[in-house]
Amino acid sequence: MPRRVVRRLQTTLGRRGAFLLILGTGKTCWGIGMIVAPQPAPQGLRLLLDMCPLSHWAWLWITCGLITLTSAFLRVGRDWFGFVAALVPPTVWAISYTSAVVSGEFTRGGFLAVWYLTSHVGVIMWAATVPEHSVPHVPRPARKGRPG
Repeated sequence: MPRRVVRRLQTTLGRRGAFLLILGTGKTCWGIGMIVAPQPAPQGLRLLLDMCPLSHWAWLWITCGLITLTSAFLRVGRDWFGFVAALVPPTVWAISYTSAVVSGEFTRGGFLAVWYLTSHVGVIMWAATVPEHSVPHVPRPARKGRPG
C-alpha cells in the first residue's frame, strides 16, 4: 500500500514538482524557525530590520515557501509561480548581506550573499529550466512508400 502511494505521488509531482515540494517545505520551516527561535541580533540584516522586525521577514519565507510547496502540485507550465516565489526570500537576503558589506557593517556578508545567490537563486533558476521529461527524442522509422 505505501509503495503505491509513493509511486502515485511521484507520478503526480514529477521531477519539477518534487523539487518544488522539497524547496517549499524547507523555506516554510526556515521561516517558522525564525519565529519559534529567533536570533537575538542577526548580523548583516540591518537593511531588512530597519524596515520591520525579523518576525515579519519570517512570514515572507513562510508565505513564499507555502506558494512554492503548493505549486508542486500544478502542471508543468503552471508551476512557474512556485519558482518565482522560491526566488524572493534568498534574493532579499542576498541584497541585505550585500548592503552590509558595502556599508562596512558585516564583511562576512559578501560570502553569505554569494552563497544565497549560488546555492539558492542559481539552483532555483536552473531547476526552472529543466524539462519534466528530458529523454532524447527517438525518430520514428519511415513508413513504406513514404520518404522519411
